[in-house]
Amino acid sequence: MSGPAHDAVTSFGERLEHTLANRGHLCVGIDPHEYLLERWGLPVSAVGALEMGLRVIEAMEGRAGIVKPQIAFYERFGAIGYKVLEELFEAARAAGLLVIADVKRGDVGSTLEAYSEAWLAPGSPLEADAMTLNPYQGFDTLRHPLQLAEQHGKGVFILAATSNPESASIQTARRVRGSKNGRSVAGGIASRAADWNRDHFSGPIGSVGVVLGATVDFEFLGIDLDELGKEPKAPVLAPGFGHQGAAVADIHKIFGTVASTTIVNQSRGVLSAGQNGLADAIEAQCALLNEAFGK
Repeated sequence: MSGPAHDAVTSFGERLEHTLANRGHLCVGIDPHEYLLERWGLPVSAVGALEMGLRVIEAMEGRAGIVKPQIAFYERFGAIGYKVLEELFEAARAAGLLVIADVKRGDVGSTLEAYSEAWLAPGSPLEADAMTLNPYQGFDTLRHPLQLAEQHGKGVFILAATSNPESASIQTARRVRGSKNGRSVAGGIASRAADWNRDHFSGPIGSVGVVLGATVDFEFLGIDLDELGKEPKAPVLAPGFGHQGAAVADIHKIFGTVASTTIVNQSRGVLSAGQNGLADAIEAQCALLNEAFGK
């Protein structure tokens, strides 16, 4: 147990706290699906994906503070796709937005070290404020990105309870301890994230977050929201709103003690409004969230 960091680096949790307080809980996912690019009248290419991303960043000015590019939609275009990501990250930073790179990386040893250096190391062409991580090679394989995040004021969001039905059999599996069933896999991951925040960070919000789908049954998956809600609270990246069925108005009902640190991700539900309706769609979601939080 190393104790909270006390260097001059501003933690991701501190920056997130400021963003949530001043620019709200909405995160716009930049997911240039082929059908969305066509609906926007853009080419299905890296150029089209860049244009969509830049328009999203522009529309967020004065409205919201977090973007989450889905990296897969850029990787498919090869080297130029990564060049586009570099441009988008630079534009987002210039606009004062927090950037969560949705990369879902997970591996062992030096391989995951290289992944985390790519997305979290200061000065990297692909430097983001936070990245998503897949812990299913074992939570302890995440040690390097967790340490890198602490060192450089970055954040990580660890997949814990995702909403895709294929994941349920793994996430609900339980370790057997003696004759009694232990915690679920999902519950164990969330608990380890909460422990890391308490051991390594101070303040209201930690820098190690979890991905919790807004449409899943947390009790069924063994997720203890109260544990995540102990300070420093774990940030929650929450897909599942809008297009996938969860209602923004229910955020407190769904997330309870961690509603205040929940980032509401909206992608297709916002992007489907098209270029001309994008700003209005973002404003509408922000208004719903403000109402939900009594602002």
